[in-house]
Order: sequence, then C-alpha cells, then structure tokens
Amino acid sequence: MTPSDDDYPDDPVPDYDGDQFDLDARLSLTRVPGMSTDLTDITEVEYRELRLERVVLISVWTEGTARDAENAMTELKLLAETAGSQVLDALIQRRPSPDPATYIGSGKVKELREVVVATGADTVVCDGELDAAQLRNLEDRVGVKVVDRTILILDIFAQHARSVEGRTQVELAQLQYMKQRLRGWGTSLSRQTGGRAAGGVGIGGRGPGETKIETDRRRINTRISRLRRKLRAMEGTRAEKRADRTRNRIPSVSIVGYTNAGKSSLLNRMTHAGVLVEDALFATLDPTTRRATTDDGRVYTLTDTVGFVRHLPHHLVEAFASTLEETAQADLLVHVVDAADPDPQGQVSAVREVLTGIGAGDLDEILVLNKADLIGAETELTLRTAFPAAFIVSAHNGLGIEDLVAEIERRLPVPTELVDAVVPYERGDLMDRIHRLGTITSIEHTATGTHVVAHLHPGLAAEVRSVGEGVRE
Repeated sequence: MTPSDDDYPDDPVPDYDGDQFDLDARLSLTRVPGMSTDLTDITEVEYRELRLERVVLISVWTEGTARDAENAMTELKLLAETAGSQVLDALIQRRPSPDPATYIGSGKVKELREVVVATGADTVVCDGELDAAQLRNLEDRVGVKVVDRTILILDIFAQHARSVEGRTQVELAQLQYMKQRLRGWGTSLSRQTGGRAAGGVGIGGRGPGETKIETDRRRINTRISRLRRKLRAMEGTRAEKRADRTRNRIPSVSIVGYTNAGKSSLLNRMTHAGVLVEDALFATLDPTTRRATTDDGRVYTLTDTVGFVRHLPHHLVEAFASTLEETAQADLLVHVVDAADPDPQGQVSAVREVLTGIGAGDLDEILVLNKADLIGAETELTLRTAFPAAFIVSAHNGLGIEDLVAEIERRLPVPTELVDAVVPYERGDLMDRIHRLGTITSIEHTATGTHVVAHLHPGLAAEVRSVGEGVRE
C-alpha cells in the first residue's frame, strides 16, 4: 500500500525506498548492558580510582546487525580498559551516518551530558574517527574530554612500544593525527610579531601575521620530517639483518592476525621464543623473528608481527610501514584467529583488509583458529563449517600444533634448481648449508666424497656444482 500524506503528519513523504532506519531506534540512545568495568577487590578499587580515567563509551550504529554493533562496542570497551580506563557506561545510537557536527546528533548530546554527570565520568570515548570540529563541539557541549577510537589506539601503542623504532613509529603516527586536529584557544589564535616588538616571539617566528596555531603546525611538520629520516635509517639496519636470510634464500613465515588472537603464544609454543604473552590488546608491538628447523633439517624463520584491529588507523599503517614490510616479503602467512571471539569472521575480514593494503593480500595463507581450549563442541562444529580449511589449535595446551607445523613445512617454498654432485669430505661446511637451505632427494657416501642430489637455490647450486666438478677432475 502506498503511504499517504496522513501517514506522515509532521515529516515530508520519503522520496526513496529501500533500506530505511526505524525512526524511534534512530533517534534514541541505547544503553549496552554489562559494559561497566566490574571491580570487586577493595584495594583494587581504591587503586583504580586514583589511577584510571572514568569513561563513557558512545557509538553510532550505521550498518550491520544489532549483534555486530554490540561486538564493536565490546571491542571498544577492551581498548579503553587496555589504555588504562574504567568503563562506567556505554551508549549506542542508530542513525544512517554520524552527525557531521557532533557525531551523535545535537539532540542526543544533552542525553549524553546527563549520563556523564550521573556517572561522574571525566572522558567520553567515541567509536569512530572524529575531526577537529566534532571533537571541539562535543567537548564544549558535554563538558568533559572527548577522544576518538584512533587516539585511543595510538595511546595504547604509546604505552606498549618498547624498542626505539617502535617508539619512533608511534610518535610519528601521533603527530600525523594531531597535525590535522590542532585547536586554538584565546591567545593561540592571536597574531605574532617578530624581532624585539613587545610580545614578539623573536627568532623562530615567521614575522607579523603568523598565529600560534600555525607555529605549532610548523613545528609538528619539522618533527615529522626528523622522525621519517630516523625511520629511514632504521630501515637500513633492518635490511642488513635480512641480508643473510635473503642471500641464502631462507624461507620466511609471518604470523599475522587480530590483536590478542594468540600470535605470540603460538610463536612461543613453536619456537620457545619467550615473547611477552598477555591477555591484552596490542601487548606486543615490535616484531620478533626466530629460526625454526623442519624434520628434514631445512631452516626457516617465523616472525611475530603487530596485531591488527577493525578500522586500524591509517596513520599507524603508514608509520609501521617498515615493520609491516616483514609481512609483505614473507613466503607464507599463518593467519591466527581467536576461535573464542563472538565474531571470528569479522576478525578475518579486518586482517585481510589490512593485508591487502600493505601488498600482502595474495600471499599463500594458512588459517589458524586458536584458543580451542576455550570453545565447546557446538562452537567448534560451527567454526569447522564456516572455515573448512582452517586448523583448530590451542597454543595454551598444544592441541593441533603438530599438524599445523607439518602443514607449514609442507607449504614452504622448495628451491628451484636440482643439483647432482659429489662434495668432498673436507667441505663439511658446504654439506651443512645443503642440509639447512636445500631439500635433499638422496645422499650417498663414496670414496671421493658425499654424493648428494638436492634442490637448492641458484647461488648455492652454482657453488656446489663448482666444487663437484673439481672432485671429478
């Protein structure tokens, strides 16, 4: 039945059909139950009240199901707690798109303000990337500090970065984010004068006409340039570390996946690497590379990389380009997914989106569903149906690890050149490299040396053939 004007007494008749939001749901804020951080120990409560920010979470639900929206809010809660916050409440508003001025719509800012006052929160965390105007408008109307998802993730990275390169990358990402969101208050927007004029900034200012905010932006640009030069120098150091692996064509396996999916635990289980393992988002940022050996003696490397997350800030992807380069240059990807997560398919999609963005989307991949010890038989059956080619393992108790290692060894690239030569016994070093870097088909000990038939990479193959020719002569 075609709607009439009487059906819309206060609003004009919609001029389109198709997906439309329910009016009441779109205009209301929905409280998400179970989002308050539960603290039971008295000592811990007192400690946290002194240390933690008290935050209210707010999200705009624009697409997907209600369960998708709640899963996204649960992840935002984990991010906030990882950053060192106490979550007091969480609200979701359904609307076609975020409001360009205040993110949640001017009519709902008052309700958010009431929640902030009632809970005693000092910060509002938005599940989206806000521009400077949205941040300013929300802060002015709500009366407390407002941060978005991007700066929340950057803050976590800043807390967890340990190496010089990691800290440099995080600072670069933070400055790139801040540069577009500089805001001025009072004298920050006043004009400056140069030289010895009263109130002038002297050397370092651009002269009459430049504002304080422009000076801040120029200094940020200068710092960004210095950090990029520093990172380029570090890239050279990283390239030198890869030189031996590249020269000897050692196969590389990169462990990728969603943050807190268990990548570091898997690396520790497979290589005894001793990497930090913590039940927290982005617990480890710096890549860790360890050597492993196949059953037939071949050497390959396993690299634990930084975890990914939905809507990973592009500032981070750009700043961590040199780190993510390890992934793009790998021969094989081990894609780790948290089997106990409510939305494993969402994790897979988010990781593959980032992999495509860094040029690693077409690499050979083994899908691994980790944390099998935390799921039941019904969930396991559902996962096997959704991901029939995946390996279900537990890095915690070792379930399925042997089958995974066997599949990794089977999928490693095989050297291309077949060599049939006799290696003299005094060249034990050469035989050792053949065992470590090649695939041996047959080996036999003769009177003049070791007769070996193996697949080797071109450089080593040429060296073995030259030595073999000398034995024949």
